[in-house]
Amino acid sequence: MHSATDTDQSTTIHPSAVVSPRAVIGRDCYIGPYSIIGNEVQLGDGVRLESHCVIDGRTTVGEGTHIFPFVSIGLASQDLKYKGELSETRIGKRNRIREFVTIHRGTEGGGLLTQIGDDCLIMAQAHIAHDCRLGNEVIMANGATLAGHVTIDDRANVGAYSGVHQFCRVGREAYVGGYSVVVKDALPFALTVGNHARCYGLNKIGMRRRGYAQAEVDALHHAFYLLLTARLNTAQALERIRAEIHNSPEVDELVQFIESSERGVVK
Repeated sequence: MHSATDTDQSTTIHPSAVVSPRAVIGRDCYIGPYSIIGNEVQLGDGVRLESHCVIDGRTTVGEGTHIFPFVSIGLASQDLKYKGELSETRIGKRNRIREFVTIHRGTEGGGLLTQIGDDCLIMAQAHIAHDCRLGNEVIMANGATLAGHVTIDDRANVGAYSGVHQFCRVGREAYVGGYSVVVKDALPFALTVGNHARCYGLNKIGMRRRGYAQAEVDALHHAFYLLLTARLNTAQALERIRAEIHNSPEVDELVQFIESSERGVVK
């Protein structure tokens, strides 16, 4: 990688872009018209910024990430408790971040870090607030909004114009339907939809698309039956799940997710 004053010849910086000489720019990057790159920004190899992108703060963008016009990454949090403490934004590899997305840096109250994994699709006008942590292959549809301190696990999908309350978690392979309001933890492998959101059981179509074996789908389907339909409270349902379902890593993950929840889970 190179500083902006010693950029590799394979990298293209439009004459109208404002790039700090202290920024670190990888090979084969493209920085489009009217984009602004701050002092502490690091761009990995092959990063492409279309026009009017603003990247500031202590921000790292991983190789192969494609950022579309009018995106803002790494600017100060909207949290009123944020007092300018040094914090970071880390964006992983091969992400697609579409028009008008905003991603804010971390704060002292959340570990000083906002982080996005690899191979995510963040669609237009989505917002990722301070101290959020996204895993790999996450999809956020148009206008989806995460309040501060939200955790989204691998391959979860947050539907258009949905809102996730601060400190909530969205489990692995979860599907949150469009226009939902999530104020508790959304269960992994589940369909969670509505305002306020309810859980409608296993996302069977998604599981099959991901190539899960029928035996695993059946085990999870039975676990969700016990949780949602069998007229058991959560503690009773978990006891039955342990007694009746064995040798299922995904069911074990579901149980652990529920037991570790601090806000409670959407049911």
